[in-house]
Amino acid sequence: MVSYHGTERTLSNDSAISHYIRRLRVTQRAMERAMLGVSLRDQIRNEEIRRRTRVTDIAQRVARLKWQWAGHIARKTDGSLKVLE
Repeated sequence: MVSYHGTERTLSNDSAISHYIRRLRVTQRAMERAMLGVSLRDQIRNEEIRRRTRVTDIAQRVARLKWQWAGHIARKTDGSLKVLE
């Protein structure tokens, strides 16, 4: 359950994750604009801002880290992996 403006609603895992990824992207774009000293009124495309800052998209970084973690867990051989039900 997620509390949202005083009401409770159930979010599926995918929609919750996509919500947070969207929020991270918006925050990243705001930070990149601040780094370059441009505002939304300048109407510079996100691709151009990303090219100028040379910053990796946060969604790509999160996906890469997720797969790295999955590989790390898959290689564990000490038997410490627990399944939670």
